[in-house]
Amino acid sequence: MSFLIQQTLVYALPLMIVALAGVFAERSGIINLALEGIMIFGAFCGVLFVNTMQDTSWVYGAYMQDRYGTLQLLVVLAMFVAGLLGAIFSLLLSFASINLRANQTIGGTALNLLAPALVLFLIRILEGQNTLFLAKGDAAEWFMIKKSMFGYSAEESMGFLGDTFIHKTYLSNYVCILVFVLLSIILYKTKFGLRVRSCGENPHAADSLGINVKKMRYAGTTISGALAGMGGFVYALTTANCSSNGDVAGFGFLALAVMIFGNWKPLSIAGASLLFGFFKCLAAGYSSIDINGDGIYMLRELGISAHLYRMLPYLITLIVLAFTSKNSRAPKAEGIPYDKGQR
Repeated sequence: MSFLIQQTLVYALPLMIVALAGVFAERSGIINLALEGIMIFGAFCGVLFVNTMQDTSWVYGAYMQDRYGTLQLLVVLAMFVAGLLGAIFSLLLSFASINLRANQTIGGTALNLLAPALVLFLIRILEGQNTLFLAKGDAAEWFMIKKSMFGYSAEESMGFLGDTFIHKTYLSNYVCILVFVLLSIILYKTKFGLRVRSCGENPHAADSLGINVKKMRYAGTTISGALAGMGGFVYALTTANCSSNGDVAGFGFLALAVMIFGNWKPLSIAGASLLFGFFKCLAAGYSSIDINGDGIYMLRELGISAHLYRMLPYLITLIVLAFTSKNSRAPKAEGIPYDKGQR
């Protein structure tokens, strides 16, 4: 059961933070279909940062001396590097949508096409192959939280909670949760968040109150790009086996589905992310999931084709959207270029 919960969180947290990225953009009035492309770019930047840092004495010394806390700090730094460069990459969409008033759907699609091509081009230049790895050796073990970081007796006393939420988990998971909570509060409980949301509902009314609509839309899309970049690196660290290859397996589009299913609300998005994360977990590890803890792998014993398990997350997405999209309420002004002269 601990394994099932851990793996569900591994798949759910990137979806959750990238879905929130979509909320920030759309609440400001910009449709960010480029989440997939920004995730790909953020994953590459984060992996490249760690790959470059691994040969420094600081990182290598920490690994040799079993100082996992130092390596966890490197992961957090890489997350923010990926977020920063994801925000910069998203400025292409902001400029096209806000200044040039270009079609936002086409602009997002263009970035989705640009990102994998650019990333693969850079990886081939740097590595001479199609995959850039996070670090040499067993990179996944490098960046996991270990029992030794908290002490064996303390870990044992926690029992199920320790095995599920501490041992062999990633600090990036908890950073994602913290960022998700903080930015949700900022969007819905602060003056800045109210201004961003007003620009996605009625930009002309917001402008009449002295709110700079272009500035707010730039802010919303830039925060969206930062979150998508961070989510891309978390995906590369956990789901993609510590590598970047110009692909995030459709997680950006799945995050858009989670956002719509969650009706652009953080709590609903968190629940939807856990639902889709659970089915992604089943798809990836159905053959090794021991539900009862008795060594009998029930899902594998059912004899269902592996292809059906892999299709489950996407089938569930289609089914859920078919029944819930009619009740979804998108921001009224999303996707509409703002023209001050039309007021």
